[in-house]
Amino acid sequence: MAIKVHCTVLSTAAMKVIACLNEKGLDYEIVPIDMRTGEHKKEPFLSLNPFGQVPAFEDGDLKMFESRAITQYIAHTYADKGTPLIFRDPKQMAVASVWAEVEAQKFDPVASKLTWELCTKPFLGMVTDYAVVEEQEALLSKVLDVYEARLVQSKYLGGERFTLADLHHIPTMSYLMGTRVKASFDSHPHVSAWYADISARPASEKVVAMTVSELKKSLLS
Repeated sequence: MAIKVHCTVLSTAAMKVIACLNEKGLDYEIVPIDMRTGEHKKEPFLSLNPFGQVPAFEDGDLKMFESRAITQYIAHTYADKGTPLIFRDPKQMAVASVWAEVEAQKFDPVASKLTWELCTKPFLGMVTDYAVVEEQEALLSKVLDVYEARLVQSKYLGGERFTLADLHHIPTMSYLMGTRVKASFDSHPHVSAWYADISARPASEKVVAMTVSELKKSLLS
């Protein structure tokens, strides 16, 4: 049975999963979920994710939700295919896991609020709260200070090669690089060079192109 990702490709969480599948060179099917009509809050989607959030994931008889859990599953199950996204060595794995947690706990909460205010709200015709933007920009800058120091020491966040710790940043950063927040990334030269590297990967470019295409269709509909 084919791998299925139930989602909208506009979702940063779904983009993580799709980018991971691309890195592994796996075949998959996107099952579109129309969030504008609330499809994610109804059956049959709720049987896949009872929290009513995208993405939901199927691989044969396995059904999963939560994007970072899904990418971990893909990286381990298909470890021998495509790009290695995890380390086998326990100490290297521990370091990469730390930075994967940093993305989830320190970077993403701030970056997601900025994406909501600067990207999602304008797309939905809502008014951006610039007081929130300024507050979150200041918090992001502090996170990026830590990233800058790390990337002086290491080519990638998790070590000397690309891992899930890096991949998980691509979706949200791809949105923010089209906003005023780009200046925050540009003011951290090692962070800027790191993002230029990871965003130029074919798997990253493919998922961002899918998202851009969907945005254009949504604007025309």
